[in-house]
Amino acid sequence: MPLYDYHCKSCGPFEMWHSMAETQKPKACPDCELAATRIFTAPNISLSSSSLLAKVGSPDPRIIKRQGEPAKPKNQSAKQGSRPWMLGHAAERL
Repeated sequence: MPLYDYHCKSCGPFEMWHSMAETQKPKACPDCELAATRIFTAPNISLSSSSLLAKVGSPDPRIIKRQGEPAKPKNQSAKQGSRPWMLGHAAERL
């Protein structure tokens, strides 16, 4: 769950953890219970794990190899209804 910043007119700024689905719902100040407005700030990426940052921030392209790739079908057009002796005659009919 992300941490959101809010500002209460009487108490000042405070932070609240809640799901992203609850961002549209109005929030109350935990001290005075008045309606608070949300403050939009930059995400705090430095709290992420170092392994996640290494994966996301890597400048090298990832190489993905497919394993168990299905065999490509062979070209069967020569076997099905092929008449190689008529190749030269087809152009003469047009």
